[in-house]
Amino acid sequence: ALLIIPEPDLEKGLEMRKWVLSGILASEETYLSHLEALLLPMKPLKAAATTSQPVLTSQQIETIFFKVPELYEIHKEFYDGLFPRVQQWSHQQRVGDLFQKLASQLGVYRAFVDNYEVAMETAEKCCQANAQFAEISEVMSWYLFLMFLRLFFFTALLYKPVDRVTRSTLVLHDLLKHTPVSHPDHPLLQDALRISQNFLSSINEEITPRRQSMTVKKGEHRQLLKDSFMVELVEGARKLRHVFLFTDLFLCAKLKKQIGGKSQQYDCKWYIPLTDLSFQMVDESEAVPNIPLVPDEELDAMKIKISQIKNDIQREKRANKGSKVIERLKKKLSEQESLLLLMSPNMAFRVHNRNGKSYTFLISSDYERAEWRENIREQQKKCDFSLTSVELQMLTNSCVKLQTVHNIPLTINKEDDESPGLYGFLNVIVHSATGFKQSSNLYCTLEVDSFGYFVNKAKTRVYRDTTEPNWNEEFEIELEGSQTLRILCYEKCYNKTKLTKEDGESTDRIMGKGQIQLDPQALQDKDWQRTVISMNGVEVKLSVKFTSREFSLKRMPSRKQTGVFGVKIAIVTKRERSKVPYIVRQCVEEIERRGMEEVGIYRVSGVATDIQALKAAFDVNNKDVSVMMSEMDVNAIAGTLKLYFRELPEPLFTDELYPNFAEGIALSDPVAKESCMLNLLLSLPEPNLVTFLFLLDHLKRVAERESVNKMSLHNLATVFGPTLLRPSEKDSKIPANPTQPITMTDSWSLEVMSQVQVLLYFLQLETIPTPDSKRQSILFSTEV
Repeated sequence: ALLIIPEPDLEKGLEMRKWVLSGILASEETYLSHLEALLLPMKPLKAAATTSQPVLTSQQIETIFFKVPELYEIHKEFYDGLFPRVQQWSHQQRVGDLFQKLASQLGVYRAFVDNYEVAMETAEKCCQANAQFAEISEVMSWYLFLMFLRLFFFTALLYKPVDRVTRSTLVLHDLLKHTPVSHPDHPLLQDALRISQNFLSSINEEITPRRQSMTVKKGEHRQLLKDSFMVELVEGARKLRHVFLFTDLFLCAKLKKQIGGKSQQYDCKWYIPLTDLSFQMVDESEAVPNIPLVPDEELDAMKIKISQIKNDIQREKRANKGSKVIERLKKKLSEQESLLLLMSPNMAFRVHNRNGKSYTFLISSDYERAEWRENIREQQKKCDFSLTSVELQMLTNSCVKLQTVHNIPLTINKEDDESPGLYGFLNVIVHSATGFKQSSNLYCTLEVDSFGYFVNKAKTRVYRDTTEPNWNEEFEIELEGSQTLRILCYEKCYNKTKLTKEDGESTDRIMGKGQIQLDPQALQDKDWQRTVISMNGVEVKLSVKFTSREFSLKRMPSRKQTGVFGVKIAIVTKRERSKVPYIVRQCVEEIERRGMEEVGIYRVSGVATDIQALKAAFDVNNKDVSVMMSEMDVNAIAGTLKLYFRELPEPLFTDELYPNFAEGIALSDPVAKESCMLNLLLSLPEPNLVTFLFLLDHLKRVAERESVNKMSLHNLATVFGPTLLRPSEKDSKIPANPTQPITMTDSWSLEVMSQVQVLLYFLQLETIPTPDSKRQSILFSTEV
């Protein structure tokens, strides 16, 4: 069928067509260089064939290099024709004739593929037959070339030419998308696309049975050491891969879609012998690939959908519904989990092949990145490498049986588990560490898993010049279905010139890492649990205490009935003209003075003991509170501000109006939503309103520095939404359809999402029209 598209915007279409064509020019250059490298020894081999000691016969040379010169000439002509046209680009410029001619010569590719099996067998036999000449110096170079050819043949002579047609087909799709139907190129490009698609269909039908027919030989010494799903960054796009670390190579594979009940299969994308693998060192001047970031609201929407599907599965099981319904739900769950795994990681992990090719993966945790590096480096000390093309294909096929990680993603396919992780808050005290061999500047970070990937949640202060740091710092960490707590210990490097730069960013040195499983049974008694984590000869002492989600949903007002933390917001301050509470003003001022560029401000936990000390100072109206704040970590000040709003007897948005805000944010008509939300906002008591507007302006200023502090409007809404809106009662005020019962997980997820969306709505409004009198009352005094 012909591809019919509407007329695109001419200017935009012109620019996009040039961009697409520039991309194909760059890839053509690379492809031609590959063919040139392969053709380079062909003339010497032919010359040697006429001597008394030929390395290969003329027939063998013809078989191995069959149609490669013709492929080179075809693409050289295509490149030479396309280059000047792109250089002199205009709306009337035509390129369709070049693509049509290229497609008409696909018969050369057909002959190449038909000859492939014979060519590969010939190359293998020649390598084995010429092994006897390895000790003869005159023939040594030819022998090495043949060994190289045997390794190179499968990837370069089979996949690269066919891959060229595949890429050309994708380019034709893109060109047609941005080419007006009235343009002379349009019918030519459609004809080229039709020919290319037909060719690829016939080639795939022939190659697929060959790949499936291979099996793994028994008794192989190669062993699988580690495998994992990982996200590869390919030309700016995220691709889900399954990565395998064997005793002698690092292999990246793509899981093929299962069709018609066929068994699971992999396609090998690329591999690197461990003897050739290094970790990319990035110079200051070197450009690091831009990582495409996914908006936080999209990630949160995926998490909500995953929670809902899991609860649908449990509900169907309890209702003893048919297995077909449950299987459909499990398929939807797997799709959503795969999508979340694909979109969430943003930390670069780069591997480099000494032939010059680099690959970039995206992972979520420094722990995982360090683990992969350690495993690879350890194996490099004792590995040797030898791999034929046939062995590579057999190895790829064997990955289905060898893989140890079957579910996508790694930790969240737990629909059969009645206790899929912990929800609530985990208090962690990092006490001390021993076992360091020399004095260093040391600190720790804490990670927990959330929806299948790990997130950095807290960081201790740097304990300087010691072998036995005593941090004794407490953190409160929110858990979302978490099952594991990880701790990483770093040496802080203050001399940036001596810092090792990998993956495009400066990193301190990891001294040790370890983890503990969060056992729901052991943590249910609400008492502190002491534990020791051993890591590379270092021992870190921790205490943990868990507060369940059900308990944490309750608003916990301060027990103190006088002072800053103990009363309603309307009577916090003494001066009527200062409706914004003193603690709010002081914390905001200090954060705006020195915390606006702090990475993760309001998200990263402050030290709990510092927060409690600052709270106590505000409780007694301590005149020295400003001095305390100036000497305190800015994350502790941010934590104090959040704690103030959490401990108010009722939320800033009030218990009375909270259900109305939840209903208003659910309206679909934007005009009705704006009218409803603004009227509700103006219905708040005046002290509540002016305090919220003061905080809102501050949070917008924080988000203006997002490029540095990594705190978007959505991130800030996620942190403050539940704090400002969570009602005094645990029970949800969100109306639910009585025909669709909602479990605790659904209720919690939906309620939190609603609270986040309410705050995000106001953060995204450019202006909020309010009476001048209420705006003017934001003017404040620094007196208590």
